[in-house]
Amino acid sequence: MTDVSLGMPQLPAPDFPEEVRARLEADAKEVVARYPDSRSALLPLLHLVQSEEGHVSRTGIRFCSEVLGLTTAEVTAVATFYTMYRRKPSGEYQVGVCTNTLCAVMGGDAIFDELKAHLGVGNNETTPDGKVTLEHIECNAACDFAPVLMVNWEFFDNQTPGSAKALVDDLRAGRPVEPTRGAPLCTYKETARILAGFPDERPGAVAASGGAGPASLTGLRIARGEAAPHNKVVHPRAESGTEEGE
Repeated sequence: MTDVSLGMPQLPAPDFPEEVRARLEADAKEVVARYPDSRSALLPLLHLVQSEEGHVSRTGIRFCSEVLGLTTAEVTAVATFYTMYRRKPSGEYQVGVCTNTLCAVMGGDAIFDELKAHLGVGNNETTPDGKVTLEHIECNAACDFAPVLMVNWEFFDNQTPGSAKALVDDLRAGRPVEPTRGAPLCTYKETARILAGFPDERPGAVAASGGAGPASLTGLRIARGEAAPHNKVVHPRAESGTEEGE
């Protein structure tokens, strides 16, 4: 009969250093005050602790549970459900390759395979220099720009294997990288703090965030009866479209 070791029970998570705890408590107080029910603040608080360590650690889970009066099991259930919370140390830049249907057939699968080989990492793994964590992600709601990559949740549209490899090389070398649209790129920890609900204080960053790209708005223009491509006005609920001017 084979012996089975169940292992030792995991000890309670250590606390944050005193000065870190004090700073996070001040931020957490501001976050919790936004909600009539304190437990509703759990999602932004998880982003807050992620902005401190780059992932949601056992210490971060302990902090959230103590602030909100929840059990660590309740906090863990939420932290493990949403993919935007990382459960292990990760890179300064999270590079996500959309491999959902349209991006995949437009080249997303090829990009993901090339990046794994180029970086020498697998899915949800980080390069040895700690710069890039690679992962395949589900739909980014940007199918009209397929194939799409996201770096710390900023868009890089219409990518190819070559452009994707150049992008990660620039990130690892510390060269400036500009998203196709949206706010200027910042680190993963900085992104997490913004997602926690704190203002992006970088000059011009908010104004640069903008809205949807032109391709995404074509359907809206058609639905409104505005000029569609090829000088046609399309009436969605009519039996057929008509040429403009008819």
